[in-house]
Amino acid sequence: MLHHLRVVNLGVIADTALDFAPGLNVITGETGTGKTLLLGGLRLLLGDKADGSLVGGGEGEARVEGLFGHGDDEVAVVRTVPAGGKSRAYADGVLVSAAALAEQVGDMVEIIGQHDQLALRRPATVLALIDSSAPDLVAPARAEYQAAWERLREVEEASAALGGDGMALRRELDLVAFQAEEISRVAPTDGEDAALEVEASRLRNIEEITVNLAHATRLLEQMSEIGGETIARLRKVADLDPSSQEMANGAELLIEQLSELTRDVVDAAEGLDRDEERLEEIEARLTTLGDLKRKYGPSLAEVIEFGQKASERAAEIEETLGAADQIEERLRKARADVLTAASALTGARREAAAKLTDRAMEHLADLGMGRPRLDIRLEPSEPGPSGADRAEAWFSSDPRLEMTPIGSGASGGELSRLVLAIRLAARTEAGETLVFDEVDTGVGGTTALALGRKLADLAEHAQVICVTHLPQVAAFARRHFVVTRDGGSADAVRVDGEDRVREITRMLAGLPDSEAGQVAARELLVIAGDVS
Repeated sequence: MLHHLRVVNLGVIADTALDFAPGLNVITGETGTGKTLLLGGLRLLLGDKADGSLVGGGEGEARVEGLFGHGDDEVAVVRTVPAGGKSRAYADGVLVSAAALAEQVGDMVEIIGQHDQLALRRPATVLALIDSSAPDLVAPARAEYQAAWERLREVEEASAALGGDGMALRRELDLVAFQAEEISRVAPTDGEDAALEVEASRLRNIEEITVNLAHATRLLEQMSEIGGETIARLRKVADLDPSSQEMANGAELLIEQLSELTRDVVDAAEGLDRDEERLEEIEARLTTLGDLKRKYGPSLAEVIEFGQKASERAAEIEETLGAADQIEERLRKARADVLTAASALTGARREAAAKLTDRAMEHLADLGMGRPRLDIRLEPSEPGPSGADRAEAWFSSDPRLEMTPIGSGASGGELSRLVLAIRLAARTEAGETLVFDEVDTGVGGTTALALGRKLADLAEHAQVICVTHLPQVAAFARRHFVVTRDGGSADAVRVDGEDRVREITRMLAGLPDSEAGQVAARELLVIAGDVS
């Protein structure tokens, strides 16, 4: 609902503020006073393109402020339009894009005019009107459908949690079982490949190793002979100089280590055995281990871990395959239930759409629309949360004209009255605020009175704002604003009591002080239910 609208420096409007009420609000005034500029300001809050040429006097900036409410929540929005440069938008004091501003408040207000984006052009809106127009007929079928849809969603989620359908699970089982079996058959151990590489290197180079060990043995023996003579010399030095005993001891220790090393080298040479069969066995094993590492991980530790996880996953899949088979059957049943419920819902909607069309046509007749044609069509669509239907409203103002989707061919006045008729026929509020721009175009006499009464009826369920030239419409308003102009500046004020009588008199007779006109104005207000 729109609680407050303030427009500053927009065209001829200097600075005016309007506090709207629930129910029917009307804006009246002489032609050219600036009434449509107020709606232009509202359109700016709904994201319309800003035009710097609309800034008053071509200087400074225009500013539009709005306070919107939905239940207990309120949002304050602002749009500024400089004479030169880009516009700015704010929501609760935070700078946002114009698109974000429109997204935040756009669903709260619908402006019905020939060049506005009508909600009735959206299939979802038409479908919601069909459903709400005959709740006793549609609600049970929709409840059945939504229950079937929720069951389908639950089964689909359970299927997704199982990792897919039964066929997918079996394919995965074949894969992980093969992987686990392949690794288990080889039975690698952590670090095995490194130890085998060492052994393989020794066996591949055994001849060269043998030659080098033999040569090293000879050198060590020579070193031992020299070492013995060295020890003898150092012992003589120690006998002569006891302080040199440590050198002799060190030489003896060195010779002992040299002797131990010589024995190790000799043992190594004697233990060498060229085993071609063992080398082939090791190289085959290394090839097998290399294949595993290329498939399952860069190290044997990771290969072993992969095998363990594959084995665990295989066991898990085997355990759940039975459940997956049940899920597939449940999916088939849930999908069939959705289609059955969708068919029943479509049937209920077709009946509701026919009744909605008939009621709307009655309203159109009351509104002096001549011989219009209206067809609310249902077409099949993919099942979704709201059913398996796509709805569109088609219209022509005369049987000789081809029917087109709403908004494609109707004039501004016809379009506004058509929307009014459909909203009334739906018997529900379709939006927080409905703003009618050209609803009274080409209307007069008794039709004008019917128009005012129908706007008041619609306002029982939604806030309605109407810019009008018809006193018959203005008389039904709960809150009445008049736009006046003094030279190049316009203002809007709320009128009540005698001021309102004078304005309706002006609209009736063109003379606000006419006594006869005031009598007619008071009579009109009494007809409309205002006995003040």
